[in-house]
Amino acid sequence: MKVSRVLVPVNGSSTDKLVIELACSISKRNKAKIYAIYVIEVKRTLPLDAEIEPEMQKGALILDQAEEYAAAADYEVDTEILQAREVGPAVVDEAIERGVDAVIMGVSYKKRFGEFTVGKTANYVLRNAPCWVWLCREPAGNL
Repeated sequence: MKVSRVLVPVNGSSTDKLVIELACSISKRNKAKIYAIYVIEVKRTLPLDAEIEPEMQKGALILDQAEEYAAAADYEVDTEILQAREVGPAVVDEAIERGVDAVIMGVSYKKRFGEFTVGKTANYVLRNAPCWVWLCREPAGNL
């Protein structure tokens, strides 16, 4: 599989390091470009372009960490903070806009009604992204 552009949504979870390292490993072989994004979910009561300073600061710190993970893997990532009503559609829209070949995203181990679930965001991306989608789930033992 030839990959020239990879999108990596990060959110400050324990899987961020793994997905950045995986994206770097894949991208090195193909000399691909990596885009790491952090999406701020804006409540419907606020305008979409509302200045949400605490979330902007949180996103900047998470993206700085993503850059550090990539630097440790001897690779560079482009980072961007996005604001949207929901994370899933924002990830898919960004994948389309950037023409990426793959989205690599982490999912935590969640149970709902006693069954494992990937969550709303990953489910949306899996169903709607026009490219490869790779999910990296943390080990079940991390509960």
